[in-house]
Parts: sequence; C-alpha cells; structure tokens
Amino acid sequence: MVWSRMGKERKLSEIEEVSISQFKATCLAILARVKRTKKPILVLRKGEPIAQVVPPPLPSIPPSWLGSLSSSGEILGDILGPASAPEEWEAFRA
Repeated sequence: MVWSRMGKERKLSEIEEVSISQFKATCLAILARVKRTKKPILVLRKGEPIAQVVPPPLPSIPPSWLGSLSSSGEILGDILGPASAPEEWEAFRA
C-alpha cells in the first residue's frame, strides 16, 4: 500500500490499519495484540494516518556482576597459607 499526502509518498507495507473509532472501542485488545505479534498498527482518521502503535523495544539485559572483575586483579604471594607467621599469633603465646 502506498500512502501519499502533499506529494510525499510513503510505503506502508505489512502494517494493519485501524480506524480511530475502532481503536477507541478496542484499545486494550489492540495494544495486547501489538505486544504479542510485534507488528505495528496504523490508526486512521478519515482515511489519513494519525498515529502508529508499535511494539515496545526488547528489554536490555544488564551484564552479570558475577565474575566481572575476574581479569582486573593480580595475585601476589601465597593466598592459601596463613597471613602471618604462627609465632606472631596471640593464641600461641601462653
């Protein structure tokens, strides 16, 4: 379908058209259908487009914070042994 107004032509392919009165009467159902089918709908008043209902964008998934710093650190020394020598521990002083 080609729609022209004041010499400008636009191709409106695969867009379902709905009159404004039908849109008012079935607004919630139309919005649910657009969300479900991911296809836009063109709303017309007296045969001229006045609005286009488009599906919402896909939600962006934030990157996982788990493991996000795994490549930014550096291991220095022994990480499995005690932090200080056993002679320095207060529990061994008696």
